Amino acid sequence: MDKTPPPTELSSALRRLEVADPGAYAPLLRHSDAKVRDRALFAFQTRPEAAIEYIDQLTPSLGDPEADVRRRAVTTFKEIGTAAVPALRRLRQRPATGPRIRATALEALAGIGGPAVLDDRDLAAWRRLTRIKQHTETPERLHLCGSWYAVPTADQAAVLAAFDLGDPEPVTLRTGASAWNHDSHNWGRQHPHERCARVFVGPVLDGWTLVFGCSSQDTHRIEDAGDQERARTEVVRERCADLSRGFGAAQWYGMSCGDGWTAWCIAEDGEVVRFYDAFDAAEKGYEGPGHPAESGYRLPHEYVDIGDAFDAVGDLPDGAGPLEVEAFYARYVQVKRDLGIPDTCYATDIAARLSVDPGALGARTRITGTGVLALTACGRRYGHPAGALKI
Repeated sequence: MDKTPPPTELSSALRRLEVADPGAYAPLLRHSDAKVRDRALFAFQTRPEAAIEYIDQLTPSLGDPEADVRRRAVTTFKEIGTAAVPALRRLRQRPATGPRIRATALEALAGIGGPAVLDDRDLAAWRRLTRIKQHTETPERLHLCGSWYAVPTADQAAVLAAFDLGDPEPVTLRTGASAWNHDSHNWGRQHPHERCARVFVGPVLDGWTLVFGCSSQDTHRIEDAGDQERARTEVVRERCADLSRGFGAAQWYGMSCGDGWTAWCIAEDGEVVRFYDAFDAAEKGYEGPGHPAESGYRLPHEYVDIGDAFDAVGDLPDGAGPLEVEAFYARYVQVKRDLGIPDTCYATDIAARLSVDPGALGARTRITGTGVLALTACGRRYGHPAGALKI
């Protein structure tokens, strides 16, 4: 009779098992059940120094048929770090032993050290693929969580100089957005300057150049301040005023995907004509003089009782389908309009009126030139952050 425990029991047992040498888990890397293979990899992930000895046994997991196991393998190699780079490079240089394995090895390399650990052939291939995709790329709406500047110019060199950026690397919009989101959400960074190392300067979108991120000088000034919110306001106002002296106008926008924060700063001919921060306005109860772009909107900090609108629409029935939800929302919008309750505006609404809303890019967006990932002063000193980016 087969005494082998069922995969679910085996996986559960592995969670509780404490073994000093992860080599005991090596045979389970080829187990028929994906959950068991995942738990075996986790044992190596949590013992990265000891796992170095077993790198050759770990590399086949990069081509595992299950995506979750491949992700675990990438994480394991990232934890092992630079000691795994030679083996991963060899894997990239040899013919593939199976589907996905070489591509996943490239992802692991990028996760360990970014472009710095890629060999010349991989860098050349990445640049070639970037050029190909740039010719056919249709702008896609960006996931917005962070801040960006907008200036009405096609002079990319002048924008780079204004932010003290160098070593521009041409990238697709998708790659640039991926880098911006990666860097701004990189809580497990390997180096303290990874969040201030690079900036994504987009191509010209409907006549505007958007800059996602901040110079390292601005970042450090904010992070080193006792009152970071006040420091950010000062930095943004000064930066927008300075940019508008050189380009005639400049705007800064902020959005959070987590807590509803939104903000904007508008400057013309060297002067800030509007600064609004939803959280600051809610705390102080005053948002300063408005701007024509806000006309017809309700500012985020302004409370309006919309209970009447909900009462007039009624309740959405349980288990409602997409068409019922759409119809419910349409009724709600109409009732709100009938009651004179304006829509709330966010940074994207103001950007759409004054420049470009990067959260609404699409086939109709006019795109000229090439976006670049450019290094700040910190980036030029320490290099690109580690992490795989989308192409």
